[in-house]
Amino acid sequence: MKYEPRRKDRRVGQDECLEILARGAHGVLATVGEDGEPYPVPLSYVFLDGKIYFHCARKGRKIDNLRVCSRVGFTVVGRVQPLFEENFSTQYESVIVFGQAGEVTGEGEKYTALYALAEKYLPEHIGKADDYIKRAFSQVAVYTVVPERMSGKARHSK
Repeated sequence: MKYEPRRKDRRVGQDECLEILARGAHGVLATVGEDGEPYPVPLSYVFLDGKIYFHCARKGRKIDNLRVCSRVGFTVVGRVQPLFEENFSTQYESVIVFGQAGEVTGEGEKYTALYALAEKYLPEHIGKADDYIKRAFSQVAVYTVVPERMSGKARHSK
């Protein structure tokens, strides 16, 4: 079932959704396991070539859930600023992505994603990234979320 946002005046277009994904610091990946229990987990991620990439250990609840069901939700909250304009409120922006997640098996794509993660989160140490990635390459998993649909909301200052 596809839901429409209650506050249509706060809906943002696809271009702004993509911008929020590109500049977001962290996201929350929501999976569901065989017991039907939702499992949301915060992640470091990079948005690259229209896909969301994240790295993780090769074992764990998130991986078990993805083996059961590859359909996921991914949420990013962008800029947030409390404000007072005759009432208590907040400026914000957010995007929710629905899509399929899967492990990246190609070595080139996996390396590119890991390098992009290093570049995003530790640009001041990017000169050390190549050696570290090569050492950790076989021990880390990289997954991608391919967006099927997304929606965003924002409240900007007047």
